[in-house]
Amino acid sequence: MSENYRLPFNLQWDEASPEWLNKADNAWVMTAATMVGLQSVPGLVILYGSMVKKKWAVNSAFMALYAFAAVLVCWVLWAHQMSFGIEIAPILGKPSQAMTEKYLLHKNLMGMIPRADYVFYQFAFAAITVILLAGSLLGRMNFYAWMFFVPLWLTFSYTIGAYTVWGGGFLYGLVIDFSGGYVIHLSSGVAGFTAAYWVGPRHSQDRQNFPPNNIIHVLGGAGFLWLGWTGFNGGSPLSAGTVAPIAILNTHLCTATSLLVWLFLDITFYNKSSVIGAVQGMITGLVCITPGAGN
Repeated sequence: MSENYRLPFNLQWDEASPEWLNKADNAWVMTAATMVGLQSVPGLVILYGSMVKKKWAVNSAFMALYAFAAVLVCWVLWAHQMSFGIEIAPILGKPSQAMTEKYLLHKNLMGMIPRADYVFYQFAFAAITVILLAGSLLGRMNFYAWMFFVPLWLTFSYTIGAYTVWGGGFLYGLVIDFSGGYVIHLSSGVAGFTAAYWVGPRHSQDRQNFPPNNIIHVLGGAGFLWLGWTGFNGGSPLSAGTVAPIAILNTHLCTATSLLVWLFLDITFYNKSSVIGAVQGMITGLVCITPGAGN
C-alpha cells in the first residue's frame, strides 16, 4: 500500500483498530442494529400498510417511514445524550449532539465497541418504539399531526424512560430490563393507549368492519418483525459472547410457543384459525420475552 494512503477521518491503522476494540463484537452489534432497523423499515411499514383498510394503507405505511427518519435526526442532535449522557436530573440527561468524531470513535463504556455502534443501535430501539406507538393511531391521526408528535414524544417521553432505566437514572440497576420491556414496549403501549383515548375512536362504520387489505403482506411484515428480533434481543449484550445466543434462542422459542397457543385458542373458542390471531400471538411472545431474554 502506498505510504501516502490515508484512511477517512484522518485515521491511521493504530487508531482505526485500537487495542480496546473487539472486532467480532463490533461486527455483531452493527449487524444487530441493522436487524432492528429492518423491523421498522420495511417490517412495520409493510405490516401497517397491509393490516388496515386500503384507503389508509399509504398513510399508515408513511407514518412508519417518516418516524424512522425523524427519530434518527432528533436522536443524534439531542435525544441520545438525553438518554445516555451527563445527568441533569435523576430521570434525564443533558441535551447535546452526538455526532463529533471524538465522541463516536471513543470506546463505549458498556462494551468493547465504538460509541458510534451504540448510538445507532439505540436509535433503532427508539425508532421502533415510536413506530409501535403508531399502531394505536392508524386510521385515527392526520399525518401532519403525526409529524409534530414524533419528535415531541421522543424528546419528552422516550428519553426519560431510557435514561431512568438504562442511562444511569434512579432506576438503573434496580429494574431488570434486558432489552426494552419497560423502556420500549410498556412505554409505547401506554402511550399508544393514551394517544388513542385523546385522539378518539375511528368512525363507527370503520370500527364495525376493519379488514386488512393484504393478508400475504401482513405475514411478510410480521416475518421481518420476528426475524429482526434476533438483533433486538441478541444485540443487547453488546458482544458476541455466551449471553447473545441464549437470548436469541429464548426469544424464538417464546415467540413460537405464543403463536401456537394463540392459534389453538382461536380454534377452541372460534372454531377456526386466524392469520391475524397468529400474528398477534407472535408479537405477544416477542414482547413478553424481551425484558428477560438473556436470563
